[in-house]
Amino acid sequence: MQDVLLYILGILIIVIGLAVSIGLHEIGHLLPAKLFGVKVTQYMIGFGRTLFSRRKGETEYGVKAIPLGGYVAMTGMYPPDKPGEAPRSSTTGFLNSVATEGSPAPARGRIAAIVDEAREASADTIAEGEDHRAFYRLPVWKKIVIMLGGPFMNLVLAFVFFAILVTGFGIPQNTTTLGSVSECLVPATSQATSCAADDPAAPAAAAGLLPGDHIVALDGKAVPSWEALRETIAASPGATINVEFVRDGETMDLSLTPVANERALYDNAGKPVLAADGSAKTELVGMIGATPTSELVSQPLSAVPGYVGENVAQVGNMILHLPQRMVDIWNAAFGAEARSADGPISVVGVGRLAGEIVSLDEAPVASKVQAMVGLLASLNVALFVFNLIPLMPLDGGHIAGALYEGLRRFLAKLFGRPDPGPVDTAKMVPITFVVTIVLGAMSLLLVYADIVKPVSLFG
Repeated sequence: MQDVLLYILGILIIVIGLAVSIGLHEIGHLLPAKLFGVKVTQYMIGFGRTLFSRRKGETEYGVKAIPLGGYVAMTGMYPPDKPGEAPRSSTTGFLNSVATEGSPAPARGRIAAIVDEAREASADTIAEGEDHRAFYRLPVWKKIVIMLGGPFMNLVLAFVFFAILVTGFGIPQNTTTLGSVSECLVPATSQATSCAADDPAAPAAAAGLLPGDHIVALDGKAVPSWEALRETIAASPGATINVEFVRDGETMDLSLTPVANERALYDNAGKPVLAADGSAKTELVGMIGATPTSELVSQPLSAVPGYVGENVAQVGNMILHLPQRMVDIWNAAFGAEARSADGPISVVGVGRLAGEIVSLDEAPVASKVQAMVGLLASLNVALFVFNLIPLMPLDGGHIAGALYEGLRRFLAKLFGRPDPGPVDTAKMVPITFVVTIVLGAMSLLLVYADIVKPVSLFG
């Protein structure tokens, strides 16, 4: 029962963390919109039925039943179809846009009808005399600031969480203390899990090294890190090396001779280098048959941007290859193929991972907190990158529209043409509708895959 309660607690933490992340995302839209004088009629966390709301000034603030989305409703995101016509309010929220702006009129069945319906879907018309407060009337740079504000808040949260993770808890790093000592050495291409009679003895074991020995020097030269120790040994096959180490507080030394053995090659991203036939490339290096322990090492604050940038690049790469990733998800969900651990997951999958982390009996509380902070950091990175995709109704689509408007106005001014006015982004609603269907289908597939073949941290 306790494990079940802890599992539920992990899910609740993620749900609350996601709701807070979405709430701050929408604040990133709300604050600059109000600063620039745009009328904001609603600020909502979640979607579906309204659970609670309160009006303050001209804005209604509330919480809806399903806390997996959010939106800020601003008047006049779409310019009027005809000069003098009152513009309508619209929203920044993806799911809210799905329910309102992206709903076509099936009976009419024409693109013009879809566009007209999008203009009429928003309920609040700008009050008489407040046309100057419409979003579409803003300069391009203000539009970009408002729409970029949401993803920017997620990026700030990612920095905060990664700062806690990197500077507070630390990052696992290999030490020069031995974690294990092998009895033999096998080639990197071998699938053997135990030593055979003809396998060469591991030099470390043969020389008398034991797990827990802390290596401090090789041939009289101090070794500051496992990487330095590893490279020295790799470059010395067949050469006798004097090893100085500490065991149970006593400094000792011995001699060993690394043997030449196959080692898999990895690129800068940590992925195996493959030959033309798809097999892993290897190299002959000196090895002693020992692996290190690892410990958490606190990093300086200056290291945080690097970790954030690395995660942004990973999420961006995943999105670039999303079609193939979704094919893999489909094959895993409806076939016998294994689910990739580094592929996309839904909110359901994130919740399951959180439940696993919190309910794990063997892990200390500090490790659980560390893992949850890392999960929230990665979640905000994903929200940041995903919302920058230049497709409506995502923030990136609105930003792309503003940039196009700026380019069009610049070219008109450059060539002495009349100002073309704001871009009519309502004309993109049919594409928005298609994008919505595709994203909805992908979300359903991910949810199904996370139920029938979930990604697990512990196998």
